[in-house]
Amino acid sequence: MKAVDELLQQRHEQGNPIKVALVGAGASARMIALHLVTPVNGIRLVAIANRTLENAGRAYREAGITSFARVTTVAALEDAIAKGSCAVTDNPTLLCEARTVDIIVDATGAVEFGAQLAMHAIQNRKHVVLVNAELDSTLGPILKARADAAGVTITNTDGDEPGVAMNLVRYLKSIGLRPVATGNLKGMIDLYRTPETQRAFATKYSMNPKIVTSFADGTKLSMESTVLANASGFKVGKRGMYGIRCEHVNEIAKYLPLDQLLANGLVDYALGAAPHTGAFVVIYEEHPIKKSHLGYFKMGEGPLYVFYTPYHLPHIQIAATIARAVLLGDATVAPMGGAVCSVAAVAKKDLKVGEVLDGVGGFTAYGVIENTKIFDAEELLPMGLSEGGRIIRNIRRDEPIRYTDVELPEGRFCDQLYAEQRGHFV
Repeated sequence: MKAVDELLQQRHEQGNPIKVALVGAGASARMIALHLVTPVNGIRLVAIANRTLENAGRAYREAGITSFARVTTVAALEDAIAKGSCAVTDNPTLLCEARTVDIIVDATGAVEFGAQLAMHAIQNRKHVVLVNAELDSTLGPILKARADAAGVTITNTDGDEPGVAMNLVRYLKSIGLRPVATGNLKGMIDLYRTPETQRAFATKYSMNPKIVTSFADGTKLSMESTVLANASGFKVGKRGMYGIRCEHVNEIAKYLPLDQLLANGLVDYALGAAPHTGAFVVIYEEHPIKKSHLGYFKMGEGPLYVFYTPYHLPHIQIAATIARAVLLGDATVAPMGGAVCSVAAVAKKDLKVGEVLDGVGGFTAYGVIENTKIFDAEELLPMGLSEGGRIIRNIRRDEPIRYTDVELPEGRFCDQLYAEQRGHFV
């Protein structure tokens, strides 16, 4: 089997690039569009769907493309693709139903919408890349099961920390080493940040304040760590992880409990540690001669050794995930089976009866990772399903929110899929 770069070059030379359709036109989506358009050999961004057409057009214009077709039917989309044109639409179902589209990239961060999009893509035999940890951490296992049944690949993306970490985990396994922990590096966490405290930063970088809040309050960290846990099979040592503060990520192995590392493996994170970005993997080696060899190569005394990747570039590295999914049927990051970890909604402030939860990155709750066995036993409310839930019991700040504490909106597809997921992996 040829390497991905050779396969992409072959598709480029044949004039048969992988045809990608992107859903979403926020800051992350526009970065992805720019990179794919300017250009990646063997990959072609053929269409962008967004509820606001102007923003879909903006994504192309920022990439230097000023002429694109506005399409409202599958036939019109297929015609634009055949002519080598780019297309924009406010109807993402067209992308899923177009015969010539190979893969759908969901860059929305929305759970209910994303669940419907993923299922429609899978039903139409499209591969799916989730730049959507909110969805993946909540419904990833059942979406993976549905994709497997349809013979397509669904995957989180290289470049986001779970992808960077999982690439390193798989590489280390392939050379005969034993990973026992993995995670990413985090600069700061303040559980009580809100869209108001993050508004200035978000405005400076043309980002959504709720997305920026989810970074600062630890929710996105918990969701990405859950995606990684479900792909690696590793658990958390305690609710919320240990979050070891250290000067350099190389130090993290000294502080993680050895018994937990050897029993189940751990997902966790290094706080404030150089190189301040990327992902790490801890391996265990007890053979005395091998330890001597690793020491000679400046890896330390062991038996725990830290490997790390000092960067993560989601909008760039996504190209490798797209290629692996389409050309090799290989998921960069996908659940091994049922959920190993889940993300619980926790009150960000005292909540009163009648208040409505405003979801990821909002004013009312933050998300915390927990092992699924405990999560289910305590009937905790998934953070990814929390938006729109009406509080029916007063809840104190920092108290986990349970299903019995809320009335959720009726008729949501994401709730149906979540119930199916829990039943599927019993």
